[in-house]
Amino acid sequence: MNTLALQELTLSHFRSHKRASLALDPRPMAIFGPNGAGKTNIIEAVSLLSPGRGLRRAGAEDLPRRPEALGWKITGILQSLHQTHEVETWAEAGNPRQLRIDGKAAPQTALGRIGRVLWLVPAMDRLWIEGAEGRRRFLDRATLSFEPTHAEAVLTYEKAMRERNRLLKDMVRDAHWYTAIEAQMAEAGATIQRNRHDAIDALTTAQASATTAFPTATLALTSPEPVPDDLQSALADNRARDMAAGRTLIGPHRADLDAVFADKGVPAKDCSTGEQKALLISLILANGRALARDFGAPPILLLDEVAAHLDAGRRAALYDEICSLGAQAFMTGTGPELFTELGARAQYAEITEVDGQSTVTQRDAL
Repeated sequence: MNTLALQELTLSHFRSHKRASLALDPRPMAIFGPNGAGKTNIIEAVSLLSPGRGLRRAGAEDLPRRPEALGWKITGILQSLHQTHEVETWAEAGNPRQLRIDGKAAPQTALGRIGRVLWLVPAMDRLWIEGAEGRRRFLDRATLSFEPTHAEAVLTYEKAMRERNRLLKDMVRDAHWYTAIEAQMAEAGATIQRNRHDAIDALTTAQASATTAFPTATLALTSPEPVPDDLQSALADNRARDMAAGRTLIGPHRADLDAVFADKGVPAKDCSTGEQKALLISLILANGRALARDFGAPPILLLDEVAAHLDAGRRAALYDEICSLGAQAFMTGTGPELFTELGARAQYAEITEVDGQSTVTQRDAL
C-alpha cells in the first residue's frame, strides 16, 4: 500500500511547546500524559498541515507560546505516496499565517493536494444534538478530503452571500446590484451541493463495504428550505422575503447532515452518548477507507481522547481497524493503559509539563 505519513514533526514556540521534535514512522502514534500537559497541542500542529484553521479553528494570533509571544512555527517532513515534501507553516508576531512547501511559498489549498488529514476531537461528541453549523463543518471537512477545491467554492459562496446580505440589510431594491452576486452564489452553490452529495455517496459506499465493530449511519443532506436547481432565479424571486429577514434564507449555507443509526433505524440525535460516539468513529473510518481507495493512501488520522469512552473490546477493535487501514493515526490519552492493545504495532510518546512548558519523550514501547 502507498504511504501518507509524517517522518518528522517539529514545533517551535507553539502553544505550550517551546520546542518539540518527533521522529516518526508510518505506524500509529500513541501520545499519553496528564490533562493539560500539551497532548492535544501536538495533534493540533499536525492538523495545521492541512487546509484551514486546524482542529481548534484558532487564529494565528492564538497559537504562540506564552509569555514570549514571538510567533510560532511547525515543520513536517511528509511522505506522500512516492514523494517526500518539506512543509513549513508559521506566523510571526502580529502577522498572518504563512506556508512553504519544498521551500516555495504556497496557498493552503496546496496542502490538500499532497496530503489528507482527518480528525475527531471531544468537542465533536455533541455533533448530533447541537446546531446544524457543526454538522455542515464536519461534512465539509470530509468533502474537502475528497475534493481539495471544495474550500474555494465555500469561500466564494460565503463572500458573495455576505455582500448580498449587506445589500438586504441596507434595503437596496435595485436588481442591478444583486445580479452578479447572485450568479456567483448560484455557481459556487451548485459546486458545493454536488461535492457534498459526492462525499456522502463515498462515505455510504465505504461503510457498506466494511466489516466493522462500529455501527453504520444512513446519511442524507437536508435543509429547512431545499436548495433549488436554479438557485440564481430562486434568489432573485426571494429577495423581498430575504430583505424582510435581513439575510439569505435559501442556499447550501442552510444545509444539514442527517444521520440515522442504520441497524436500529434511530436518528443519531436520539441515540445514546456511546452510540453517537461510535457513529462518529464509524464515519471517520469510512472516510479513511474511501480515501485509501481514491487518493491512493489512507489519510493521517488525529483522534483526541478517542479511547477514553470505549470499553476494552471496542478499543481493541478501533486499533485493529486503524492498523488494517494502514493509517498513521495520532491518538491521545491520559495513560499508557489506554493503548496496551496496540503493543508493537504503534510508536509512543509521553508528554509532561512543568511551569507551563511541555516536554515530549518518545518511547519504543509502553
